[in-house]
Amino acid sequence: MIFRDHEGAATPQVEAETEEEAIEQAGKLAPKLIYEVIRRDGEEEMERPLSALFWSGIAAGILISLSVLGEAIFRTYLPDAEWRYLLENLGYSLGFLVVILGRMQLFTENTITTVLPVMATPTRANLWCSTRLWGVVLFANVIGAFAVAAVFAFTSAIPEELRPAIEELSRHATGFPPLEGFARAIPAGVLVAAIVWMLPQSEGTEFWVIVTFTWLIAAGDFTHIVAGSVEMAYLAWLAEISFTDAAFGFFIPVFAGNVVGGTVIFALLAHSQVREELGR
Repeated sequence: MIFRDHEGAATPQVEAETEEEAIEQAGKLAPKLIYEVIRRDGEEEMERPLSALFWSGIAAGILISLSVLGEAIFRTYLPDAEWRYLLENLGYSLGFLVVILGRMQLFTENTITTVLPVMATPTRANLWCSTRLWGVVLFANVIGAFAVAAVFAFTSAIPEELRPAIEELSRHATGFPPLEGFARAIPAGVLVAAIVWMLPQSEGTEFWVIVTFTWLIAAGDFTHIVAGSVEMAYLAWLAEISFTDAAFGFFIPVFAGNVVGGTVIFALLAHSQVREELGR
């Protein structure tokens, strides 16, 4: 409410207070506030029923396949030019847009979201809740990935002209030596955690934040455990990759790299910069 004088004009004091409120509302969120938003979101996630986490994780595992499909469509229909690589990787953002804006359970988001509550209050109960959520969500993501990969491999849902591109992308994503796959997964973990960190103050620009950073994952040729699981599962259904190669050559190294990037690097840095402010 703005108080006015007898002539109907706003008083200087009220104008100053209104201006100050506008500045505060327009200002950037402090790191401590961003931390608190993500921490509370993580606490809410850890309190959700396992069945809700499981089905949300399956949905994320299925819909992240749009990243593989989007890349394949661009690769198939764009001319074979030097610039095609940078443009086709925009397709990688499609699955992440649906999953993140749809608030579905994606494992790599949880490497920071559910870790911050543990860092803030390192109790055995919080550690157990976070570990349980990780296990349920990752398991559900993989089930969803295998389910949609089976649709890609064994039904006519995918046009035949897209299959060579999907297979080529899948071989490339799963073809790194284990140590290289691990190393390439670290930047991907950092970038996904960075998306989570930026979203609280990205009102109105969430779309571009997600597109930019997931495009960078693809363009940088980094490895992501859930999107990559769709490609791994596709090759597994076609019997082009063995269980040993899938598990030890791709899944475990990439899983470890994403965790190092999202938790050991980003979450620890995020916690460290606000640690002294948390008690205030």
